[in-house]
Amino acid sequence: MARRFARLRPGSTPEAPGFYVVPDDGMCLSTFLVVERPGHPEEVLLGRLDPRADWFEIGSLTAERVAAIGDRWTLPSSQLLFFEGPEEAARRVLREQLDADVPTLPSPRVVSERYPRPGSPAKDPHWDLQFIYRFPWPHPSPPHARPWKELRFLATGSLDRTEIGRGHGDILELAGLSLKR
Repeated sequence: MARRFARLRPGSTPEAPGFYVVPDDGMCLSTFLVVERPGHPEEVLLGRLDPRADWFEIGSLTAERVAAIGDRWTLPSSQLLFFEGPEEAARRVLREQLDADVPTLPSPRVVSERYPRPGSPAKDPHWDLQFIYRFPWPHPSPPHARPWKELRFLATGSLDRTEIGRGHGDILELAGLSLKR
């Protein structure tokens, strides 16, 4: 297959060399917060979604996706808004999902993944660009924030992948944490 550079423009055609369209199965730019319990970097903040919260507005999750996640643990996260930078998105997630702010954020770990989604007829795989911010929480207790039924610091090594929703187990591993095997 010929090389296609990630220089994207709607409706690109062979007559517009050097530009391509978004992959057939889509593309997501997302920010994830991997918030550590102070002094315990193996314990991170995970939450159970409150289905009454407006997850479509704060995390691009439809009611059907929230229902499918159920009571599994997830990370505070969101796709970027159009033209929003990764740090702006991380700060938005802090405000909207954790009712908090932190003075400084570390540089993110940037990960690119591509994978065929089950049942998708697309010829291109889905493509994710992920900005993972890992940092210690400034307080010994987890936050209490309205969009969650529960927020807790959990040792990731004690969690089975089936207890974690939305593929966030993959994000935890990409952040350097291990899950129960």
